[in-house]
Amino acid sequence: MDFAFSEEQEELGRTVRAFLAHTSPETETRRLMETPEGFDRALWRRMGTELGLQGLAVPEEYGGAGCGPVEVGVVMEEMGRALLCAPFLSSVVLATTTLLRCADEDARKRLLPGLASGELVGTLALTEDSARWDAAGVRLTARESNGSWLLSGHKMFVLDGATADVVLTVARTGDGTGDGIGDGIGDGIGVFWVDGDATGLTRTPLPTMDPTRRQARLDYRDVPATRLRTHGDGWDLVSEVLDRAAVALAAEQVGVASRALDMAVEYAKVRHQFGRPIGSFQAVKHLLADVLLEVESARAAAHYALLASENSESADPELPAVASLAKAFCSDACVQATQENIQVHGGIGFTWEHPAHLYLKRAKTSQLLFGDPAYHRELLAQRIGLDSGTDNGMEKDKGAA
Repeated sequence: MDFAFSEEQEELGRTVRAFLAHTSPETETRRLMETPEGFDRALWRRMGTELGLQGLAVPEEYGGAGCGPVEVGVVMEEMGRALLCAPFLSSVVLATTTLLRCADEDARKRLLPGLASGELVGTLALTEDSARWDAAGVRLTARESNGSWLLSGHKMFVLDGATADVVLTVARTGDGTGDGIGDGIGDGIGVFWVDGDATGLTRTPLPTMDPTRRQARLDYRDVPATRLRTHGDGWDLVSEVLDRAAVALAAEQVGVASRALDMAVEYAKVRHQFGRPIGSFQAVKHLLADVLLEVESARAAAHYALLASENSESADPELPAVASLAKAFCSDACVQATQENIQVHGGIGFTWEHPAHLYLKRAKTSQLLFGDPAYHRELLAQRIGLDSGTDNGMEKDKGAA
């Protein structure tokens, strides 16, 4: 199979890289790290209106470009290289994908145009104190009252949860009954649309290792919500969204790792010891060669997974397995590349003034996001029929960063 992108997709990557080089240099990243919102709303809207990035995967009928996950992956890779401070993963990957994959046409018509233009920011609130990425981790409850739904409980580690305008919340309905028409009630899990400024919703920013990607705690006290209709069980929708998000994040991890490798190579060429560049020493050569092998292997895994997620009508049967494979491998490769980048830089790599630590922090938090490598290797084993008989490693998995 040819993993290479098309000329149009390559051009998209070059365009985004040039745009981010101009609008999101290291100085701007450091500035946004210190702001309350953590990103620039004006730049976010420019990304939507000038480049159409938020609407890449949104059909034209809802104001998008009608592309697919491969194009989103191309953009994610470039955003990883630039360490962009923006809610692209939460809004474009999580929230938009949830709306596209659900069965609620009314919600799509009302929300997708705003998300595609950049006027709205969305997110998906799933994890709680246990930081589990499975249905068993959902404890927030939804109850029906006078024809409407009220949510009670709290969510933790919600990406961009403090600033999102649309919070798609996964909750347990407690009914456990279905009507046979694919409304997603049968499993007792539902996905609910909540306004960011809804009555009873309290949003508290959380301190995180990675200051370039924000997380929040959301407290729900009888928060009014609208339930999304789904194809089949509600958790089936969430599970597919998580697989697609893992693939998109794997693409971003390739970008982070690739940039870290470039930084290490550039430094090895100009840093001299004993009268010669440190890159001429065999130990450094071998280290960089090992990182190159990991980065290119990660790129192949991520690109294959993007191709598996390309079909917009139905999920590729390979998607669950390759999503876990890509997430596990790319997570490890990204951490290795960013750690070795600091190793090559030596003492200067540990300083706050040098950007190497920012890439390592992004790598470490992304490694845990949507499940760590051990969790996804266990999932992969199950998905290809090699169940080890354990409880999925769920209770060991700490997805919070």
